[in-house]
Amino acid sequence: MDNAVALNATATPPAPTGMAGRLAGMPAKSKLALGLGVAALAAVVLAMTVWNSQGDYKVLYANLSDKDGGAIIAQLSQMGISYRHADGGAAILVPASKVHDARLKLASAGLPKGSVVGFELMDSAKFGQTQFQERLSFQRGLEGELTRSITSMAAVQGARVHLALPNQNGFFREQQKPSASVLLTLHSGRALDRAQIAGIVHLVSSSVPEMNPKAVSVLDQTGALLSGAAAESGNGSGLDATQLRYVNQVESGYSKRILELLEPVIGQQNLRASVTAEVDFAQSEDTSEEFKPNQGAGAATTVRSQQTTEQTGGSPPQPSGVPGAASNQPPVAATAPLTGAAQPLQTAQGGGAGSTNSRRDAVTNFEVSKTVRVTRNATGTVKRLNAAVVVNNRTETDATGKTTQVALAPEEIEKLTALVKEAIGFKQERGDSVKVINAPFRVEPVDTSTLPWWKQPQLLDILRASAMPAGLALVAMVVFFGMIRPSLKVALAPPPPAPSAAPGRKLDTLVDDHLLPGGGTNGSPALGSDGQPLALEGPGSTNEKLEQARKFTRENPAAAANIVRGWVSGEPA
Repeated sequence: MDNAVALNATATPPAPTGMAGRLAGMPAKSKLALGLGVAALAAVVLAMTVWNSQGDYKVLYANLSDKDGGAIIAQLSQMGISYRHADGGAAILVPASKVHDARLKLASAGLPKGSVVGFELMDSAKFGQTQFQERLSFQRGLEGELTRSITSMAAVQGARVHLALPNQNGFFREQQKPSASVLLTLHSGRALDRAQIAGIVHLVSSSVPEMNPKAVSVLDQTGALLSGAAAESGNGSGLDATQLRYVNQVESGYSKRILELLEPVIGQQNLRASVTAEVDFAQSEDTSEEFKPNQGAGAATTVRSQQTTEQTGGSPPQPSGVPGAASNQPPVAATAPLTGAAQPLQTAQGGGAGSTNSRRDAVTNFEVSKTVRVTRNATGTVKRLNAAVVVNNRTETDATGKTTQVALAPEEIEKLTALVKEAIGFKQERGDSVKVINAPFRVEPVDTSTLPWWKQPQLLDILRASAMPAGLALVAMVVFFGMIRPSLKVALAPPPPAPSAAPGRKLDTLVDDHLLPGGGTNGSPALGSDGQPLALEGPGSTNEKLEQARKFTRENPAAAANIVRGWVSGEPA
């Protein structure tokens, strides 16, 4: 270049001041990076806010019909309460702090309509209803109250009660008895024991007059009968729960006896015993009476009572002769013996002498011995016992310390069998059986390994709960330190210091072997340390000139900055 270009230091534009000015003076790329970073950080903060504001949701209602569910959702939307669906729409969830308020407001609106109605049904009785309608309303109210009482049990999820209340009539000789049926829906994994089922049966039977507990049927959601004789014998053995517990106690007692007797001899882990008991729960009663007289040989006779009856009687003589006047005349007067012999009677001749008979009856009651014997057989009698015992091989250690398994000798097996028989009270006439065998036990390896700490369930639960907040925090850090902070660092950097040259000073340099007017005083060239004008060196290679320019920039940063500002602003020389 033949012409020198002069850049006035005083013509350089002033550095931007203030945050807005600095942001406006940023390059386009820095502005774009700053805008994207701020937008990403705002999105992360918004996501964390929404996540924290969700809170804990609890079940408002579950197992609703589609009609009730739609009505409840519409009402919640009108009340401005947020809700969620769970279990495929089977449950409606609301924030935990609004569960009770939502239930009260929905109840005031009559929702859900499928809820159980109790005796409050009688409050809406209409004037002029018939006796049948009144009796039906009472039955529905009683069914609802029983349903509420049954569903209050922890294991019962839902219940339906059906009452059959016949119409009582005083003209019927035999009144029909009421009955009831109860259908239970149990919670998943729950079951009712015999005491709870009996409680439900007695609850229903006690709520209805003249209802027999045997007339109450209880079923579960699978259709299985839980009450009655069929349910009690539903285990296949014909025994109820109490009898089964008794049998288990008997069998466990005999097994414990065997183990306590043989474990000191065989070893605690070298013995297994099982006893099966056949128990008779039949109840029987025998009554017998025996009469034994005490008139045997050598036995004194004891008369309890004696009665004797005698009877004597005779018939008068029968008249004889010819009937006539002579027989009908009165007898002649009697003549005393002193005056002479007596005159015979002028009567008919009498018959022969009359007959005489007698009778005697004697009744004697003796004391006899009487024995009345009543025999009641005890329930739960053991009819038969079957015992099975497995014994492990004996462990022996030789002189070298090596252990081997050795089978028991037959004599040892016989001794163990005799001990088992004595332990259980063996009776041959009862049909008991005892079997003792020797077999090697298979030792399963015990897994003692533990899960690593990063697979522990507690740690996994913590990670699942904190995964979303931690992820959002990490994204926020990456956006801030990777995009926003570098851009703000450039914008908030302090402005370069002003050049030390006096105003009006120019910098002269050589570009392509030509001197450029520069920051000297009054237009004089800028002088170096040797008093000579600062100038690029003479002709050379491009790399050499580039290195000279870099050296000049390091030595005079302010002058180089002013030159660059002049080039960027496009000011004329």
